[in-house]
Amino acid sequence: MKQLEKYWGLVVVLLLAPVLLVAAGCILPTFDDWTSLIAPSFGELFSKERLLFYGYHWRPFDATIGYIVGLNPQLLFPLLNHICVIVGHVACTLMVWLLCGTLKIDNFSKNIATVFFFLTPAMLATTLAVDGLNQTYANLWGMLSVWVYLSVKSEELKVKSGKYVVWLLLIAISTLCKENGLMWALVAPLLAYAFQHVSVRCLIRDLLIGGSLFVVYALLILLLPSNIIIEPEYMPGVLKSMNNVVKYLFTTWMTVDFVWLLHETHRNLLLAAVTFVLSLPWIYLLFVRNWKKLFSRPILILLLCQLILVAPHLGTVFSMMHTYAGLGMSALIIGWLAQFCEQRKHLLWAFSVLLLSFLVIDVHLWYESYISALAGRDMAQQAIEKTGKPVDKVLVVTVEDDVKKLSSFCVSPGDAFGWGIAAQYATNYEWPMEKEDTIVGSDTNEAELSRIAHEALDNGFECVWIVNKTNIEVVK
Repeated sequence: MKQLEKYWGLVVVLLLAPVLLVAAGCILPTFDDWTSLIAPSFGELFSKERLLFYGYHWRPFDATIGYIVGLNPQLLFPLLNHICVIVGHVACTLMVWLLCGTLKIDNFSKNIATVFFFLTPAMLATTLAVDGLNQTYANLWGMLSVWVYLSVKSEELKVKSGKYVVWLLLIAISTLCKENGLMWALVAPLLAYAFQHVSVRCLIRDLLIGGSLFVVYALLILLLPSNIIIEPEYMPGVLKSMNNVVKYLFTTWMTVDFVWLLHETHRNLLLAAVTFVLSLPWIYLLFVRNWKKLFSRPILILLLCQLILVAPHLGTVFSMMHTYAGLGMSALIIGWLAQFCEQRKHLLWAFSVLLLSFLVIDVHLWYESYISALAGRDMAQQAIEKTGKPVDKVLVVTVEDDVKKLSSFCVSPGDAFGWGIAAQYATNYEWPMEKEDTIVGSDTNEAELSRIAHEALDNGFECVWIVNKTNIEVVK
């Protein structure tokens, strides 16, 4: 019984991990899943386009997964992606447990922080996504680097210098999973200072050591073969960043069903309010009753670390998936604050009610993800049946959908169809061999669509797929 009290958080994780894996395994690819590096790719593994900075990112681990699933797409994609993501999420949860122990957070609070990290709806946009692998493993290697740094204490660089080698190596691996992994170079020294593991002198020294990785990374991109593309949407801006910070704090700390709250098609303010009300006892006991602790050095630095970890996204493009980058810091904040709650039975009761809210939101967001992704498969089958026989060259014309999507939970049918890639996948990439796509406005009339289609046929396309919501019209 004592062992259960000590490890109940890990027991919950181990019991629910298979459930999460089965649930995630049902989600089909949508939108970026079809075009990112983790999608099936064909060609040589060892090529500069795959392993170096080409296009938008330098993510050799994503590219390797893309190569592996490309060996047998029907068997491995997206199943292997989901397995890797869920295994990574479980490993990240274990890192939360270990970091809580290293920071001397008591056993009761450590269990709460661990379960919070594993089940909070803030993790769903990453763990349910086919392309969530890069965010998950950037987080995993980053947290492991912090744990290594904190576990070996040394004031002098020459003492335990191997710690620094391993620390920097893990950050490098995290960075090659996803670019924001580089930010972990600043987190470990700050956390060590927050919990009085190092002096100010050691903090400054190690921040400079970690900061040197930024210089090395920039030099490698400039010196190695690269093809850097910067889209306008990735350009930073003050107002844009401020808006992203608000969205980040809202999606990280607010326990509310965002589909019911924000998505026009599914809006149900009453149900959204219920999910939020269930979290109020928890918010009161943990944050309101401990409001003075919110201004303590550990909490302020943990919040700073959280913002540092998501800074690359806050300055460019932010979506719900990016909340995962700072989620480990959120769990540590909760674990540290929970120690100061005097009425622990009440806090455990409030946490149980919070978990009920988590369960409702998690199941609902999973269902919406599953349904919206399923549309892509059905549309692929529709396109294949209406085409009637294999063709080599297709133009996909997508009529823009006025209904806004919400992260990866509610995507448009056109995004689920992946501009025709879902149909290529359904034929095991045998046909169409050549595919081009274009998007037209939602107000485009039938006469204009017919003109575009027949012009394409005159220019060598064998057929045209006109995508209008879930309907596909084939022009041959």
